[in-house]
Amino acid sequence: CRRVEAMWWGTLGTVRPFPNFNAEKDARVIQNALESKGSDLNTLVRILTNRNNAQRQSIAQSYHNLAKKVTLCPALKKALSGGLEQLILGLMMTPSQFEAHRLRQTMEGIGTDEEGLLAVLCTKTPQQLKDATTAYKQEFGRYLENDLISETSKDFTKLVLAILKKEELNSKENVDYHLINQDVKALNDALNGKKKDPAPWIQVLTTRDSNHLSRVLSGLEDLRGETVDKTVQSHFSGDLKVGFQTLVRSIPSIPLFLAQRLNNNIKKSNLVMGILISHSEEDLLCVRIEYRKLTNTSLYSTIQKEYKGEMQQALLALCRSEDI
Repeated sequence: CRRVEAMWWGTLGTVRPFPNFNAEKDARVIQNALESKGSDLNTLVRILTNRNNAQRQSIAQSYHNLAKKVTLCPALKKALSGGLEQLILGLMMTPSQFEAHRLRQTMEGIGTDEEGLLAVLCTKTPQQLKDATTAYKQEFGRYLENDLISETSKDFTKLVLAILKKEELNSKENVDYHLINQDVKALNDALNGKKKDPAPWIQVLTTRDSNHLSRVLSGLEDLRGETVDKTVQSHFSGDLKVGFQTLVRSIPSIPLFLAQRLNNNIKKSNLVMGILISHSEEDLLCVRIEYRKLTNTSLYSTIQKEYKGEMQQALLALCRSEDI
């Protein structure tokens, strides 16, 4: 599965537009579910996980008109709690709002979740990151770049900001073997001095497209006779090491990187729902395929085993089906 540059209803997303969609009808059913004694959570989950994001936005608008200017999200918040509340409210956000909230979450509380922050930044396209940056200002009244600067330090700050503003400057039309060799040399030379120089690594890894970088990393492995992951492990430390490791693991295949992340953190509901919501309309089918190859178990059956109740129902609906 190749990286998807924009949302499109081919075969890579698991959540598709619901056929014969009627926003007003859905809004009415949701209103009845919210007004029923104890709230009919099953109905809320069934409808909102079986509509795509654009359809959910239409439902929210119809609900607003229907419920005499009461907005849907506060009504859902009142009826829900815990992880299910977080999941359903996440589904009601636009994709750029959702990514903005994911980024904010990694910086809240004591200390920054560097791995979580990088996992979002490294798995989104330049355009998606621009949209998330705009949404971040609208949602929180603060600048994402400023928050990243205050939450990070030194070379790690430079790396994070370079990923946030990544521009793929190489030509995508043809394979530029000269530039590939030049980049391999630059990465290798940066490791050979007494003091390791992260600048060429930051520059190369954040200004080329993934196909070019896969060739560069493969060339570096041939030259050094070890995996790039091992090279990063032995030459860098701290946050910078985490940053470069996330980059080199995600460059060859984002779906594989996400499958590994799910496998290592399957009990962390926040992380699982973050990946499933974020990728449900993009490439979650590819993630499922990689998960199956990696673990010899389907993501669907793993979720069935690890989660219960409405949370299980919601996650399974996003995952969509079993992989045999």
